[in-house]
Order: sequence, then structure tokens, then C-alpha cells
Amino acid sequence: MTIFDAIIIAIVEGLTEFLPVSSTGHMIITNYLLGGDTRDEFTKLFAVCIQLGAIMAVVVLYWRKFLVFDRNRLDFYMKLAIAVVPALIIGYLFSDKIDALLESPLVVGITLLLGGIVLLFVDNWFMHPQVDTDEKIDVFKALRIGFWQCIAMIPGVSRSAASIIGGMQQKLTRNVAAEFSFFLAVPTMAAATGYKLLKGHELLTAHPENLKLLLIGNVVAFIVAILAIRFFIDSLKKYGFRIWGYYRIVVGIIILVAIAMGYKLDA
Repeated sequence: MTIFDAIIIAIVEGLTEFLPVSSTGHMIITNYLLGGDTRDEFTKLFAVCIQLGAIMAVVVLYWRKFLVFDRNRLDFYMKLAIAVVPALIIGYLFSDKIDALLESPLVVGITLLLGGIVLLFVDNWFMHPQVDTDEKIDVFKALRIGFWQCIAMIPGVSRSAASIIGGMQQKLTRNVAAEFSFFLAVPTMAAATGYKLLKGHELLTAHPENLKLLLIGNVVAFIVAILAIRFFIDSLKKYGFRIWGYYRIVVGIIILVAIAMGYKLDA
């Protein structure tokens, strides 16, 4: 992986992390287009750890939620801690299988297509939300949203889409569901990054250039994600999910047609 590759992939990550289009899926396809090998262990580590840079944009934009300490914040932290438990357990138990899926454009194409169809109808499924602030999210709703998030361990599903839909299924408004999805991403991706670094630290200590690429990628993803978050919230208020459903369907079909026509989308 070159510095140019790292920057391009980081831009894609920052743009797509909070959109319901799957940042991991887009990074996999981007890596193929750049001629990379997603079977490479550092590439897999990069695809996970670079997401932490984008996630830190949430902490900066919503710093009062994370850095102003009072009784309400303790309740907020408790709900996030409970919501992240399913991802921690399932991620640990199926780590190797999840890594294997990171190599498959076919999986990305299928899940982008199917997820796009779901997004066309989501706004009509949840027409009567009752939870209009995150203070009204109880621990049981938080836990259920955490289970929804786990679906996104399949590349192409989208962590953002899964957790937002999970939130709407729990009677959250679109905006509250989106914001809670952002908040939940912080402990989820911090844990995923920490675990990935623990397993693959030798890829960085033995190859200092890899550490440089990872640092550059996280900085770029952070900057781009700050812009993307604001854009997504505005588009969600105006258009809902349908526009992203169409986007996913088009991209998914293009990937599947390319594979069917014999284009080599793997390394």
C-alpha cells in the first residue's frame, strides 16, 4: 500500500462511515480498484483501524455528550456500554470468519443490493416514532440496537444503516436514531481497533512504514468525516433513506454485473 492508496481509501472511509452505504464495502472495492490485495494482513488491519479516525469526528462534533461530566452523562455512558456488548462478544467469537468476509467483493455486491432494497421502504415501516431525545432511550432499547449493529459485521451491510434501522425499530425518530448510531460507533470502533492492533501489532512494529500509513489514513478520515456527518444529518432530514437505497442498488448491481462478466475483482 502506498501513501496515495492510504489517502484515497481514507477519503472513502471518511465519506461513507456515517452514510448507510457501508464504509467497509466501499473500502474493499476501492482497494481492488487501486490494485491492492485484501488478503494482505496489513490491508485488513488498515480497513478496521482507519475507521477510528472517522469515529473521532463524532467526539469532536458532539463533545458535550462525551466530555461534559454530570449525572445525565453517566446514564449516557451506561447505555453505550450496554449497547456495545453484543458487538464485543460476536466480534470476538467470529473474528476469523469476519476477516475472511473482508476479502469478498461478491458479498459486498449482494449485501449492498439487498440493503438498498430495504432502505427504499424503511421510512414507511416506522411512521410513528415516540423517542425524540437520547435521554428517553432506556437500557433495553440500547441493547436491542446493539444487536442490530452486529448485522453490519457482514461487509456491505453498513454499521450506520443497521444501527439506525434498529433505533427506528425501537421507536426512535430518524435523527435520534442517527445520532445514537454515531455515539455507539465510538466504543464499538475503539474496541475493534484495539483488538485488531493487539492481534496485529507486529505488522506495525516490524514495518514502521505501515504505522505511518495508518496515522496518515486516520487523520484524513477524521477530517473528511467531520464534513460527512453534517451532510448526512441534513440529507436525512430532507430526503430520508430512499436516496441511499437507490445508490446502494446501483452500486451493488454494477459490482455483481462486473463479477458475472468475468472481471477480476479479487487480488
